[in-house]
Amino acid sequence: MKGNGGENLRETLYGSGGGALRKYMRLSVGEGGLRALLGYELRILLFENVPGALGIALRRLFYRSMLGGAGRGIILGKGLTVRHPSKIFLGDNVAVDDYCSLDARGGPDARIEIGGGTVISRGSILRTKNGRITLGPGGSIGSHCILSSISSLEIGPNLLMASSCFVTAGGGHAFDRLDVPVAAQGMVSRGGVVIGENVWIGAHAVILDGVRIGDNAVIGACALVNRDIPACAVAYGIPARPVRDRRDNPAG
Repeated sequence: MKGNGGENLRETLYGSGGGALRKYMRLSVGEGGLRALLGYELRILLFENVPGALGIALRRLFYRSMLGGAGRGIILGKGLTVRHPSKIFLGDNVAVDDYCSLDARGGPDARIEIGGGTVISRGSILRTKNGRITLGPGGSIGSHCILSSISSLEIGPNLLMASSCFVTAGGGHAFDRLDVPVAAQGMVSRGGVVIGENVWIGAHAVILDGVRIGDNAVIGACALVNRDIPACAVAYGIPARPVRDRRDNPAG
């Protein structure tokens, strides 16, 4: 499936559609209007970098109303980048550490949903380009991970993801034409990524578009996952291949 990957950052910043204020509005809050932009800017100015417990309390209080939905007990760290906040939905007790990015930029179908009790560690990025990211409850995303979607990224409950992983649901560029720069040829999706429940993904793993990872699977550190991994498999390598089934463990 080929598409433009949603709203292109270069076009948003440098295209001909509207003045500088309109372009910035499309980048930060979408089409919410000047009132939404002013509320967004005021919150960022006053509360984005307030440290400690006071900052957490203030962001919990004042960011809630600009999000699409927010449950009880959320924790939002300092330096958090939030784009198109009305398309971001957080369950109860979600914790997002310092200097993360939640970027739901794109068309009307763009959306980020994070299930209750999920922890997203320092410096991680969740971004859509007219796609969707859905994280089931009870997950743990390690530091400096990137989860990107131009189609659909679905993750089941109780994910354990170590640091510096990269998951892309779409985002590959078409490159067939030589007369057009690769960056101008649009993006290609192979159907998104589905990660089942209770999956453990080791540090620096890369999961490419079109992949399905079954429930209870384990993906080794530095693995390149470019094909489906069955449920309960232990897989590693470049490319990742199943090496055993967890159900064969005599210890249970």
